[in-house]
This record gives sequence, structure tokens and C-alpha cells, in this order.
Amino acid sequence: MENTPHIEFEIIEWGSVKYIQSLALRHEVLRKPLGLVFDPSIFPEEKKEIHLVANHGDWLVGCMILTDTGNDLKMRQVAVANKFRRCRIGARMVALAEAKAIEMGKQKMVLHARDSALDFYLSLGYSIVGDPFEEVGIPHHRMKKSFV
Repeated sequence: MENTPHIEFEIIEWGSVKYIQSLALRHEVLRKPLGLVFDPSIFPEEKKEIHLVANHGDWLVGCMILTDTGNDLKMRQVAVANKFRRCRIGARMVALAEAKAIEMGKQKMVLHARDSALDFYLSLGYSIVGDPFEEVGIPHHRMKKSFV
């Protein structure tokens, strides 16, 4: 894969065709490797959240969810198709998410990072907060990046 494929980013509607495609990508990248199955109960929970996706032509190749937690915006369910990793799609999605947080007047971005993604977020200026913990059966770290 070339280092800079043409990617378009957009915020999509919950329940749309692209939302359903993002569910499939999240399953493939985040759940399947852990032996987790899709839980349809997530549908109503995600209705009020912001869904950002990355498209390469007609293919949805990246996605993330942003949750308003009051003073902060929480980034979660960040996934990039395996074929498109190392193409800076994740970093570009994070930058767009940060711009959205600032636009919304948020003080910081927060997230729970898997051990495998720790270096990625550290390279983008995030810092570890507190001790590691377990989520979905694997180690995670709370991370944040302040805007003020």
C-alpha cells in the first residue's frame, strides 16, 4: 500500500449504511482478534455519539466514535483496516477529532488505549493517566491530551 492513499473523512449518521460498514470494520479489527462477538445492544447507546469515518473511494477504511462526557470528548472504537495501516489515517482521524473537540469547547480528549496502540497515542502528544487496567480482557491505559 502506498504511504498516502487518497482518503476522505466525514461525520456520518448513526444507522446509515456507512455506520453499518463501520460496525463491520470495528468487528474485524477490534473484536475478532480477541474472540469477541458483535453485540447488537450497542446500537441504541451509539445513537447520541459522533461517528467519524475515513473513506478510500467506496471503501470505509477507518472509523472512530466520539463521546461527549461533559468537559471532555472521549475517543473510542478507533479502527483502521489492516491493509491501510501505516498510511497515517489514524493520525489524521485523531487530528480531526481533536479539532472537533476544540470546536465544541472541550478542555481535553480522553481515551482508553490498548497496549498495542500506546506508542501511537504517545507520538501524538497524549499522556498516560494512572495505572494500567483491563478492558475486554486485555491491558489498557487511560490517556489524555489537554487543549487549555
